[in-house]
Order: sequence, then structure tokens, then C-alpha cells
Amino acid sequence: MTNYEVMFIIDPTLEEAKKEATIETVQGIIAKDGEVVKTDVMGMKKLAYPIAKHEEGYYVVIDFTASPALPYELNRKLKINDNVMRHIIINKDEK
Repeated sequence: MTNYEVMFIIDPTLEEAKKEATIETVQGIIAKDGEVVKTDVMGMKKLAYPIAKHEEGYYVVIDFTASPALPYELNRKLKINDNVMRHIIINKDEK
């Protein structure tokens, strides 16, 4: 199992329930093939540059362990999720 970290920015205009549902969805995708180690909900932060006319975003960071195939599937599903504005998946073991 490899250690990974995914950081994603959720649309700030969503209701709190939809933000929580999006986080649970991502955790569910990870749990199917790996294990969620830690979830850090950072909350609303100012973006470095506007994304889709938004100046702020709802930041979430999840540390997880999984097989090397899971990040590809997670990346694919985050790309098609309309609630996620941006995301990045990092292999923490790779130096």
C-alpha cells in the first residue's frame, strides 16, 4: 500500500449538506480500495486566482493509503464531479 494525499476545493456556493456529501463521496471512493487515514476540512479559504468567478473555495485534504490503481480512478471521478472545482493527488512516498 502506498501513502497518498488528495486536496480538493469544493464550490463555496453549495449548502453545508452538499459539501459534507461530497466529502463522504470521496471518502467512499477511497474506502472501496484503500483506507482513509486522516481527513482535514480546512474550510473556506481565499483562492490564489478566481475559478469560475469564485474568489473563495472550501478546502479539504484527505490522507489515505491505497494500491497504485486507486488514484487514477479517484482522479477520473473528481474530474466529472460538478461540486469539485480543483483537485490534486500526491504520492507521499515518492521522493
